[in-house]
Amino acid sequence: MAKQKDKERKTNALREVEAAGFAHRFITFESPEALSGVEVAALLGEDPDRVFKTLVTQGKSGEHYVFMIPVACELDLKKAAAAVGEKAVAMIKSKELLPLTGYVHGGCSPLGMKAKFRTSIDETAQLYDAILFSGGRIGCQIEMAPGDLDTLIGLTFVDLTV
Repeated sequence: MAKQKDKERKTNALREVEAAGFAHRFITFESPEALSGVEVAALLGEDPDRVFKTLVTQGKSGEHYVFMIPVACELDLKKAAAAVGEKAVAMIKSKELLPLTGYVHGGCSPLGMKAKFRTSIDETAQLYDAILFSGGRIGCQIEMAPGDLDTLIGLTFVDLTV
């Protein structure tokens, strides 16, 4: 029975981290609905500059891109477009998120998506030994070194915020 509970608790994101063997911490908390990233940071007693949200966009070319920024910040769409060599990028609609990534709003992780997307992260992530980001469902976060996350998905570190 324990194996079934463990299987239900794990997300694709956590499975990827565990399979790679990187040091990490899987944090869960009760939340009946999606909280803002700032609310998650406060609930966990974490610095909001160290907690990153995962945003999915679409470029003029039709390609999709993932951007990770601190939860209290706003994505600068012009900087984001420049980072991926697009004329412009726009946030995808919430209803497009699940079919595209396999994740819901408030639980979107840069790991374990249905397809691999080019991912950029705000350069401030390099200031921390470890950052937190969604673990693949509402109510869970993964904490790990940004360099290890880079090894897993190939990040571009760049200034992305307003």
